[in-house]
Amino acid sequence: MINDLHTNEKMSPVVGMLYAAVIENSDRLKLITDGMTQTEIDYKGPKHNANSTAQLIKHISCVDLNWVYRLKGEPVPHDIIEKYGPMLDQEKKLPMIEGQSWLQLMSAYDQVLLLLREVCLQLTDAELLRKVSFGHEDEKTATIRWGLWHMADHNRYHQAHINQLRKSYQESRK
Repeated sequence: MINDLHTNEKMSPVVGMLYAAVIENSDRLKLITDGMTQTEIDYKGPKHNANSTAQLIKHISCVDLNWVYRLKGEPVPHDIIEKYGPMLDQEKKLPMIEGQSWLQLMSAYDQVLLLLREVCLQLTDAELLRKVSFGHEDEKTATIRWGLWHMADHNRYHQAHINQLRKSYQESRK
């Protein structure tokens, strides 16, 4: 198998490459988490103070969902916010999640990826330079191109946390 940032979707070349990076990292997330037990998905590290795999997957879904709507130039609809929950709780931490199965978490994430696909099918390479606002307290500006890259990078970043949790979980079972 050859790794490449290519998609068979009918997208503009650069849009397609960035979309492929997001999809490649989402596929990798599924690969490294597939087969986790519910106990492992909810595991919060040896001191019980880390974000669990469930929290991290939900966070990736929420961040990507927000980016999808930024790319669309629309606010996230209230019913979608209710379904996916807030990105952060009142203490500015990832919301607590327990008991959601891997399948539930990944199904919700797959819905976000379907929305992303719809947006990317409409985008042109020229539109990648359009600026959008993002951030919480301090509004920042980024191009759509950076937003798509960030979605892939952010996913991969949290995969490192999940891999560390998996290692710690396995060691705790010895």
